[in-house]
Amino acid sequence: MGTDLTAVVRAAQSGDEAAFRQLYRTLQPGLLRYLTALVGADAEDIASETWLQVARDLATFTGQEFRAWTVTIARNRALDHLRRERRRPAVPVPVQELSELPATSDTAERASERLGTRAAIEMIARLPQREAEAVLLRAVIGLDAESAGRVLGRRSGAVRTAAHRGLRRLAAELRQQDDPAATVTRPAPRSVPAPPAPHGSDVEPTDGRR
Repeated sequence: MGTDLTAVVRAAQSGDEAAFRQLYRTLQPGLLRYLTALVGADAEDIASETWLQVARDLATFTGQEFRAWTVTIARNRALDHLRRERRRPAVPVPVQELSELPATSDTAERASERLGTRAAIEMIARLPQREAEAVLLRAVIGLDAESAGRVLGRRSGAVRTAAHRGLRRLAAELRQQDDPAATVTRPAPRSVPAPPAPHGSDVEPTDGRR
């Protein structure tokens, strides 16, 4: 999923401002949706902090997946923000667009085509935290399961499972909206996400913070 940004990243590292702007335009929409699910109305501020750090540390980026590197920085910034605020994520974004989701084994790979340009962040944020982040990283950011696993400190298979379960919950909720007589089991409100736990050699050596 996603566009190969290797050549663009290399150009940006060489000082090409147009290449850096291309990276921003490519990643920013999905990054904002992801951060909105974590920190609500503060998403734009956290995204700005993220891009400042990306610009500062771009020269140190070495070959791992650039999307995963950027979203790791964003996630760490968001978790730091939540710790400072001592509050749970709040998402005041209305559901704007979420068309019917498929329920096949490759649901996560196909979901980005279904979420549209104005993703239903409020609906996704009501999922259990593990499922919500897996859906956002896979279907909105466009990471593969291995890269998403490195961001979250989890195995790629666990990320695939969480994303698939989350998307099935979303599909069930949409069916319930169409048919109010249908029953949907809603998860209990989740607490602030905990920092990713170490996961052997799959964990990036640094989170990008200084």
